[in-house]
Amino acid sequence: MEKVFIIGLGLIGGSISRAIKKEHPSVQLVGYDIKNDQVQMAKKLGIIDQSAESIKEGAESADVIIISTPVEQTLNVLTFLGELSLKEGVIITDVGSTKKKIVDHASFSLPKTVTFIGGHPMAGSHKSGVAAAKTHLFENAFYILTPGSNERPEKIEQLKKLLKGTKAQFIVMTPEEHDSITGVISHFPHLIAASLVHQAEKKEEMFPIIKRLAAGGFRDITRIASSNPVMWRDIIVHNHDVLIELFDEWIQEMKQIKQFIEKLDKEQLYTYFEKAKTYRDGLPERQKGAIPSFYDLYVDVPDYPGVISEITGYLAKEEISITNIRILETREEIFGVLRISFQSDEDRMKAKQCIDRYTNYETYIL
Repeated sequence: MEKVFIIGLGLIGGSISRAIKKEHPSVQLVGYDIKNDQVQMAKKLGIIDQSAESIKEGAESADVIIISTPVEQTLNVLTFLGELSLKEGVIITDVGSTKKKIVDHASFSLPKTVTFIGGHPMAGSHKSGVAAAKTHLFENAFYILTPGSNERPEKIEQLKKLLKGTKAQFIVMTPEEHDSITGVISHFPHLIAASLVHQAEKKEEMFPIIKRLAAGGFRDITRIASSNPVMWRDIIVHNHDVLIELFDEWIQEMKQIKQFIEKLDKEQLYTYFEKAKTYRDGLPERQKGAIPSFYDLYVDVPDYPGVISEITGYLAKEEISITNIRILETREEIFGVLRISFQSDEDRMKAKQCIDRYTNYETYIL
């Protein structure tokens, strides 16, 4: 694996390239992107060693090809790769959020001399573009690999070795298993979040204050509705069979809850909420999952001039970087006036210790 060709130099492709370079400095990293400014930035930052003028130029001499594009474009790239004179034994992988349609398309499009292993690194960031690429983006995150049914185990191990620098937790499963699981924990929740936002928007004409009051918990639970519409349109279309089944199950469950409410069945409602709380409280706290985590710290501060600069000053003194800071107006079930967001749980814990050390303000992690 002397030459790795990365198609798509955004946050994910750039971060994978950084991780490979750190673990395997002798590997030659070649990049291609339809946006030339991303290519130039990647070269300037040392994320790639050289650029390719076309996919054909970079792919035909590569030992490994990593497709880091949206899922719909990945299908087009696979079709094009199938028409090229690729090295025998070349490993091709992708980073898409759906797998069955992509793996099936690869099996149909690529020659048998090529190994395709579907991939899905479950990590992301609020930032985008190659300039935001980080070596540690995937650290401790799950990295799902979905090889075709005929792919050899040693090829999977070769890919894992190449990606060792990501420090991700590799899990091998079938494309069908992947799509069913991500449908439940990622794709369907995005649909629900979007539907809640649409419901609020429809009610705004009747209650103009609704947007202001939605600034608290509602804004948090619908955060994922702010994701890229084009990307999620394609993901939903790719995984439509799983989602249709989930819709049927969801509708039945909503009908059951509706009956509990109509009958004022307090016991059933309590049991429903209790079971949800128990399961939710048992979810791993510090592992990265399919949806990027919140790393928010709530700080209860008094209202006086300069208090925000006081807090940020202490964090700057300790060289702790923040990604966002907000004053909360709606604080139902939230203790605190400031919500400070961080890139990682480690930064959040450092910030909590910093504020506790320098002030008497109470801090909370929810």
